[in-house]
Amino acid sequence: MAEVYSGSDMKGHQQSVLPDGDVPIVKANLTADEQVLVALGYKPEFKREFGLWTTFCVSFAVLGLLPSFASTIYYGLGYAGTAGMVWGWLVAMFFIQCVAMSMAELCSSMPTSGGLYYASAVLAPGGWGPFAAWITGWSNWIGQVTAAPSVDYALSAMILSAGTVYSPDYEPQDYQIFLLTTAIMIIHGVVSSLPTKMIGQINSYGTSLNIAALVVVIILIPAGTMRENPKFTPSKEVWGTITNGTDYPDGVAVLMSFIGVIWTMSGYDSPFHLSEECSNANVASPRAIVLTSAVGGVMGWFLQIVVAYTVTDIDVIIEGDSPWATYLLQVLPENTALAALALTICCGFSMGQGCMVAASRVTYAYARDDCFPLSRIWKIVNNHTQTPVNAVWFNVVIGNLLCLLIFAGSVAIDSIFSIGAIAAFTAFTIPIFIRVFFVGDRFRRGPWHLGKFSRPIGLMAVIFVALMIPILCLPSVTKSNLTAELMNWTCLVYGAPMLSVIIWWFVSARTWFKGPKVNVEHMMLGREGNPIDGIVRHTSDPSETQSIVNVVKT
Repeated sequence: MAEVYSGSDMKGHQQSVLPDGDVPIVKANLTADEQVLVALGYKPEFKREFGLWTTFCVSFAVLGLLPSFASTIYYGLGYAGTAGMVWGWLVAMFFIQCVAMSMAELCSSMPTSGGLYYASAVLAPGGWGPFAAWITGWSNWIGQVTAAPSVDYALSAMILSAGTVYSPDYEPQDYQIFLLTTAIMIIHGVVSSLPTKMIGQINSYGTSLNIAALVVVIILIPAGTMRENPKFTPSKEVWGTITNGTDYPDGVAVLMSFIGVIWTMSGYDSPFHLSEECSNANVASPRAIVLTSAVGGVMGWFLQIVVAYTVTDIDVIIEGDSPWATYLLQVLPENTALAALALTICCGFSMGQGCMVAASRVTYAYARDDCFPLSRIWKIVNNHTQTPVNAVWFNVVIGNLLCLLIFAGSVAIDSIFSIGAIAAFTAFTIPIFIRVFFVGDRFRRGPWHLGKFSRPIGLMAVIFVALMIPILCLPSVTKSNLTAELMNWTCLVYGAPMLSVIIWWFVSARTWFKGPKVNVEHMMLGREGNPIDGIVRHTSDPSETQSIVNVVKT
């Protein structure tokens, strides 16, 4: 890979993967955001109709706190009980916020749909850029492409579980869950193919619903609980009793319960991938990342506390077909419980749609750089909607194929929850690791940055993820208690495709994949080894703009 340079324009310093000294030439009057993107080597192809609020809305919809918690309550309560749940969320959120802030700093410097993949290519040591981008990109794509199926599967299970309230003899069948999941994914595909402005409006409504529903449920549960004598679990028990549901020591059980918060909080990278559709992207997008993580962390913790103080029988909840529905029916009158479940379902639908939007932009970004077979098809931007419609439907097909795991049993389909968490946080951390250990103070930051705290915060983020990846692969039981049904297959389901990707790299991809591909016309300026500071030069033709970029400080 050619030496990588960065530069600056009126909005601050940006990174680039243009060959040494190359100057992008675009026959257009570019906005400030478009100048930044051209400096990064890409033609502006989307309408910038997202702002800070609408970008936050998509990201918060992907977070989907209420449906995410409902889908993963099994892990928090089942592994470590109430104490593990409330303390675990606090501890995990501190380090997750470190990851989010480090990612936001990268986003400000490199606001492109390729996001983490692009950052890894730019920041990696000489010669390692393509490999770093390859691993980051595929891990991130695996996390993204499994997000919508996992959300829609959990959503379908909740919808069908509501039927058991009115008909106790009814038991949802696998084929019913599969067909409903497929139908929901198709609807999400249609919505994600709409023009950017319409998607932003839909997600604004969805996020408003998510926030309102979360507040309603947080108030509704303690106000309507049927518990008596005592009405709430004593604080000493809530904060001090770890109900270990694993075969490991209490400390490990608490760490294992982090899967709930990690999976729930794995959607705050969406503003990075939507940055090419966002105005004032190198400020608004990183702010949206941090805002999503912070607001999600605080509101999610409140929900944890409410559940911890009102739950009565953890074992019954864990053994239920739908733990969240079982919990609601355990603590609330039937009609109130169904109302809370209905709110959760509506929020889950919005969450799945946000996941589909974010995943399609990632697929488009990687297809633009020819990472996939038939990339020429998946990278097409629809002329009417100006959105990557082909990438959307590529993801819909892949997601429906993944949902066939439903027929392999609950352990197989549940593995996509762990895959999403591990794949996402692996991709989050690779460019942060490179930034901390290999680039250091030579990193050319954007207008949003962490200042002198950048490297310490990045280091804490890296240490946290390095610790959690093996923890998330542990089965809850060991020795003679471990069976195929209770095995945690995450290491296989995530490790097998990643191993295949690595083998593919050494067998073939290393000969043709060179990292992010420049798709703007450019000319040479300057000499190798003599980097030129970033400027914007206007030629004698007023419609022609030359952006000169230069990436790592010398």
